[in-house]
Amino acid sequence: MKSRRDFIQKLTVGAGILPMTFSFTPFEQQHQYIPDVQDGPVLKVAIMGLGSYGNRVAEAMKDSKRAKVTGVISGTPSKIKEWQSKYNIPDKNCYNYENFDAVKNNPDIDAVYIITPNALHHGQCLRVAAAGKHVICEKPMAINAKEGKEMVDACKKAGVHLLIGYRMHFEANTLEVIRLREAGEFGTIKFFQGLAGFKIGDPTQWRLNKELAGGGAMMDIGIYAINGSRYMVGEEPIWVTAQEVKTDPVKFKEGVDETITFQLGFPSGVVASCLSTYAISYLDKFFLVGDKGFAEMQPSTGYGPIKSWTNKGRLDLPHVTHQTTQMDQMAAIIFDGKKPKVPVDGEEGLKDMKIIDAIFEAVKSGDKVALKL
Repeated sequence: MKSRRDFIQKLTVGAGILPMTFSFTPFEQQHQYIPDVQDGPVLKVAIMGLGSYGNRVAEAMKDSKRAKVTGVISGTPSKIKEWQSKYNIPDKNCYNYENFDAVKNNPDIDAVYIITPNALHHGQCLRVAAAGKHVICEKPMAINAKEGKEMVDACKKAGVHLLIGYRMHFEANTLEVIRLREAGEFGTIKFFQGLAGFKIGDPTQWRLNKELAGGGAMMDIGIYAINGSRYMVGEEPIWVTAQEVKTDPVKFKEGVDETITFQLGFPSGVVASCLSTYAISYLDKFFLVGDKGFAEMQPSTGYGPIKSWTNKGRLDLPHVTHQTTQMDQMAAIIFDGKKPKVPVDGEEGLKDMKIIDAIFEAVKSGDKVALKL
C-alpha cells in the first residue's frame, strides 16, 4: 500500500465483502439526489502534477460534459509526452514548474488543477492566481491556515475562483444523507463518528516527508473525517481535543503523525469522535445518529461505489465517478454561478486547515482548543 489513492481504490473494490452489522429491507427514497449537469461552456483545465491522482482526474474528465483537459504542467518531460499523446494536447499548452506563469497568455486554459505535494500548493496557487486563471487545488489546500488564508486572499484579489477538490461534496449518497438529516429523518443529532486510515507503505514517499506533506496521516486521510464531521453534523465545531499515538518513530519521524484520535464539539452539544491513522487498514466509515434514527456509510469516502444505509433501509444510490461529477459541477460554479449544497471554495478549505492547526496544538498541549471558523 503506497498511498491514500491505492487505499481508497482497494477498499472500494473490496467493499462488497465487508461484514454489515445490520440487515434491512429496501428503503424507497422519494427524493433521492441525482447529480444534474446543465449545458453550458466547457471548462478548459491544465493539470499540474501528473502522478496517480492527476491521471485519475484526467481519465474521469473524459466523461465530463463541461470540463476538458487542455494542458499539462509537470517537471517530468517524459510524462508530458505521454499525456500529449493520450489527451491530444499541443506543445503550446505544455509547461514545466519554472515557466507555467505563461498560462496567463493562453486562451486554451481557463483553470489549473493543482495536484502536487501539499507544501507546494501555496506557492503554485499564488502564481496561477497572478496569471489570472481559476485555481482548483487538491486537499488539504495548504500545510496550515496561514497559507490557506493567503491563497484565498490572492485569488480574491485576482478575481478568480479558488475551489478545493472535495469530490465527496457532489457524491449522491453523501448528499442524500444530508438531505435526510435536514428533513428531520434522524431527529435531533446526538453523535458522529468518522474513521479514516490505512497502513502506509514506502517510507521514502513524500507523504512521510514533513517538508512536503506538512504532517502525516492527518494531512492525507484524516482530513476526510474532519470535513465529513462538518457536513454530516451540519454545524461548525467550536472546540477540539486530540491525542497522538506513535508506535514506529523511525518510519514516522518528528512532525509526521502516525495515529491521532480527536474529538470535535459542536454548538448544539453534538460530539464527533474521529480517528486518523497510517497504521490501521480498512478504516473508512461514517456514522451519524440522532434520537429518531441513524445513517451509516462504509466505505464513506472511497472512490466508489459508496455503501450507505439508515435505520429504515439501504440507500446505495447509483455510482457516478466522483471526479467526473466534481469537474462538471465546478464548471457550473465557475461559469454559471451555481451554489453547491456543500461549499468547495477556498473558505471551506480554510476552515479545515484551522481545525488541523488546532488538532496539532491540542496534541502538544493536551488541552481543549477553542475553534473560531
